[in-house]
Amino acid sequence: MDMWFSEIHTPNIKLSVRVDRQLYSARSEYQRIDIFESKELGKFLTLDGKIIFSDADEFIYNEMVSHVPMAVHPNVKKVLIIGGGDGGVAREYSYYPEIEEIDVVEPDRMFVEACENFFPDMTKAFKDPRVKVFHEDGLRFLRKCMNEYDIIINDSVDPFGYTEGLFTREFYGGCYRALKDDGIMVYQHGSPFYDEDESAFRVMHRKVYRSFPISRVYQAHIPTCPSGYWMFGFASKKYHPLKDFDPERWDERGIKTWYYTTHLHRGAFMLPKYIEDLLEEEEGKREKKSK
Repeated sequence: MDMWFSEIHTPNIKLSVRVDRQLYSARSEYQRIDIFESKELGKFLTLDGKIIFSDADEFIYNEMVSHVPMAVHPNVKKVLIIGGGDGGVAREYSYYPEIEEIDVVEPDRMFVEACENFFPDMTKAFKDPRVKVFHEDGLRFLRKCMNEYDIIINDSVDPFGYTEGLFTREFYGGCYRALKDDGIMVYQHGSPFYDEDESAFRVMHRKVYRSFPISRVYQAHIPTCPSGYWMFGFASKKYHPLKDFDPERWDERGIKTWYYTTHLHRGAFMLPKYIEDLLEEEEGKREKKSK
């Protein structure tokens, strides 16, 4: 008998994956965690019925949130990852010898333990002495930080449920204060392709655009994400993702990647017309309000 996992993207669209077996199922204090094994995707993890990552495509997300700001910021010493209990972003930052400290704030211990057991390649950076994992609320953690980090990555899953506080204006203001004077924040921006997701996408951009002097959006193709099209936000106090981009410096590091390249970096910020229009509409609302 065939066994399928299905994730509902809209009332009319779902993603279905034939699975060979279910490897893990548990409910933590925060969410339901399931891990499946499939022929096409390898192992994949779901939270509350939504695919978060798979063996087949996790590298796309993790490389794009990690290497884009590293190719822009000239002197990164300290990184904060909010969420990130799967270890994928920490793994990418562990490849940079100049980074001195990588702090991961993930409240769900059970999620971290499940990832350590079933995705050892993703969580291998947790053994790096520069990596510290804090099991506490991300917003509460930020309230203790001031002018401390060069890069902050918001790696939380979505703007609903227990992570909802990580998508508020207070959160973005907390990130701003926790960053150094030339700090960069990168966050997952979702996708506005489906009408059901457009409103959250608009609100998120509006909040960040009001909080940071530089705010841009970039893209990647991630097959297991809704519509397969995913956006990231780049917010900075000083550096522009293209004007201050230094491809030669990044290429000289010789870091092995499967998705990110410095050629792709430029292209990722070249957005479709309907995305440009949507972002400009939200930015225009700010400008009208300030007049």
